[in-house]
Amino acid sequence: MVSILIGLALLMFFAYLGWSIIWVAPIVAGIVALLSGLDLMDAYTNTYMTGFVNFAKQWFPIFLLGAVFGKLMEDTGAAKSVAFQITRFIGEKRAILGVLVASAVLTYGGVSLFVVVFAIYPIAVALFKKADISRNLIAPTIVLGAFTFTMTAVPGTPQIQNLIPMNTFKTTPMAGSFIGIAATLVMAVGGYFWLSFREKKMSAAGHHFKEVEEAEEVSKKDDEKLPNWILSLAPLLIVVILLNFFKIAPIPSLLAGILAILIINAKQYKKFIGSINEGTKGSVMAIINTSAAVGFGAVVTSVPEFGHITDMLLGISSNPLISESLVVQILAMITGSASGGMGIALQALGGTYYDLAQSTGISPEAFHRMASVASGASILPHNGALLTLLAVTKVTHKDCYKDVFMVGLVIPTIAVIVGIIMASIGII
Repeated sequence: MVSILIGLALLMFFAYLGWSIIWVAPIVAGIVALLSGLDLMDAYTNTYMTGFVNFAKQWFPIFLLGAVFGKLMEDTGAAKSVAFQITRFIGEKRAILGVLVASAVLTYGGVSLFVVVFAIYPIAVALFKKADISRNLIAPTIVLGAFTFTMTAVPGTPQIQNLIPMNTFKTTPMAGSFIGIAATLVMAVGGYFWLSFREKKMSAAGHHFKEVEEAEEVSKKDDEKLPNWILSLAPLLIVVILLNFFKIAPIPSLLAGILAILIINAKQYKKFIGSINEGTKGSVMAIINTSAAVGFGAVVTSVPEFGHITDMLLGISSNPLISESLVVQILAMITGSASGGMGIALQALGGTYYDLAQSTGISPEAFHRMASVASGASILPHNGALLTLLAVTKVTHKDCYKDVFMVGLVIPTIAVIVGIIMASIGII
């Protein structure tokens, strides 16, 4: 048990330093194997790589198509067109709400978090500048809109964090809809009120928008070059409708969305191959990162003493949803990845929780939704998506992490608690 705890501590420490989990995970897994008396080579070539390959085999097509879909939305200007129009509808005076809603719409439509960051940022700069709101609130606003409720809680979201539990619990993307809606309201409303409170407090303290060297503002000429926003919205709607209303699997739903982008933006055909190539490259890095974390989880679960940890985790409460949520949330925090932490948790205990769903009478849909929501309540300073966001928005942890912590961890944790209470009284 000590070897497992040492392994988890090392993984979190190296992730915090910014070291790539692709090479850190197998090394730390090797340390766990050695300290546990396992054969080192067998632990790597067999146990670790089996966990790695099985996850990649199961999820790579969705990672690939999701990344290509997002990159095409970005490069054709479709993502920016939708975002710009939403912020225009809401108005310049409500800059935080505009950026929040635009980020949420793109994420719920299947655009990857990283693409949303690049698409939304220049628009956010323009709005925050006109409203004279501190640029330190841009990153927390994007975190709230793209990294929380639309990633994990809104029923039917095509984000990978909502799709991974499907195979374990034999569910659909709409699983636990009432829990998801309640968690969404807690995160969206609670987060927006927090950011509005912070805006007023910072303005009263004399914090204004601060320019940086790079030219960032979206001009009217830029807007004129963007494709029609209604047509740009169509691929997002196609993915969501096919996935949830026609019950079509994620792969053909994403393919249909990609095809719609290609047809609508046919005049930009020269960009297509480059965008698809870049999206493919991005998907490879994403799947390898997550598979590396899952491979580490496979080694941990092979340690003979892991059974004691399993018993301890399951014994935290008579309600297995509390155990599941804690395990997923803690592992997502450690790995700095919502999908990676969930992958480790379900690799280790997914079958156990599914059996508990059958024996306790708790719906597998509740387990699905709580795993998803808990995975997103995990944004610590070393989180991979957060590090990318800070680099793009040109702010530091010191500038904004207090607000990221509130909207990305504290309030989502409250949503987890609300979800557990609802499931416990039978509201799924």
